[in-house]
Amino acid sequence: MRYPKAGSTFLVAAIAATQLMGAAPTWAADDKPFDGQTLSVLLPPWGTLPKDMTDQFTADTGISLDGQTLGWDEIRTKIVTSMIANTAPASAVEIDWSWVGQFGAAGWFQPLDGLVDAAAIKDAPTAKIFVYDGAQLAVPYNNDFRILIYNKAHLKQAGISAPPTTPNEMLEAARTIKAEGIADYPIGLPLSATEGSATAWYLLTKAFGGDLFDADFNPLFTTPDSAGYKAMAFEIEALNEGLISPAATGLKDVDIQELFKNGQTSFDVAGWAGSISVYEDPEKSTVAGDAALALMISTTGTPRSFGLPEAVGIPSNAKNPGAAAAFIDWIQTAETQIGAYHSLGNLPPRLSVLETLNTAGELKDGDILLEQAAFAEPLFAQGTPGWYPEFSAAVASNLNLAAKGQISVQEAVDRIADQATAAMQ
Repeated sequence: MRYPKAGSTFLVAAIAATQLMGAAPTWAADDKPFDGQTLSVLLPPWGTLPKDMTDQFTADTGISLDGQTLGWDEIRTKIVTSMIANTAPASAVEIDWSWVGQFGAAGWFQPLDGLVDAAAIKDAPTAKIFVYDGAQLAVPYNNDFRILIYNKAHLKQAGISAPPTTPNEMLEAARTIKAEGIADYPIGLPLSATEGSATAWYLLTKAFGGDLFDADFNPLFTTPDSAGYKAMAFEIEALNEGLISPAATGLKDVDIQELFKNGQTSFDVAGWAGSISVYEDPEKSTVAGDAALALMISTTGTPRSFGLPEAVGIPSNAKNPGAAAAFIDWIQTAETQIGAYHSLGNLPPRLSVLETLNTAGELKDGDILLEQAAFAEPLFAQGTPGWYPEFSAAVASNLNLAAKGQISVQEAVDRIADQATAAMQ
């Protein structure tokens, strides 16, 4: 077994201890019931593990991986078109938290209860998000929640002593950084017609102290005094001031990450919690040593955030579900989750693994990270509704139109509300 960039003898020992405490997979290296099979896997770039790790999986199980990497939006499209055609898109497939209601209702993914390691699932609180009608449809491979990531060197050069804690403080800091010529576009936010742009708006809505819907799913974001309206106005104001790059109307969240890694932005506003490990890796980032975490900006003093975990499930018509279950067990092991954290920035979903990393000093700004995690909440307290994809698409497209100046903020939020209501019906 290999432990990529484990960092210390203590960490290796801790991983071994974690695996002994009920975390071992249901298969063993000397027991290869699926030896010789080829498993098709469909995941986004941030879920696609490096070759040395997947080669180890093949060595341990005898299963060869036929991996396909697509963007988030493209994966959802492929799942929908494939399953409608009664053809599995792959045998082990990405399931986003936001797809659970829709895919669960359609019966497109088979329950994993009894097929995969239950103890490891119990160790991952966000696994509950992937339960539909009492059945576990997928197992999370990351513990994604949003947190503010900033370039402390940029702030120091601009004479700013601490990261911003409010939206107004962020605008003022960005203005100073831009005026000093430190970064042309200090605020990193995607504004394309993609899911990453929508989720950033959701996060900023919470930053302005509000929510998207009430308990009956009535929209709460259409009036100028609402948090959702203020969040979108904040984005458009920053864009019009030149604090966000005009190219952001065509950029996805992963593109914003590249800009931050290259030192072209000062704030990754809707930063993925695990991205700090990649930003601090000198082999992957030019800002290693300067990236730091801060609690999410807020108008209320409470740094709210929400979870967006992603998982792997098995389509109901998968060709080799047994091999897929072995793959899911493998991604649940402490070794794989720590390797994914170091190589991809995926924060482990299992609490025991997260605690191991922090105790070993392997979790950059771990205390801040864990403090922010305590304020991470579900986007929908009632559970992700089946009409979420239509709502998300409405948010992304109308936010993009507002960013391009083709419609006003008021028109954008009104259209989103109308399209959400139509989707519910």
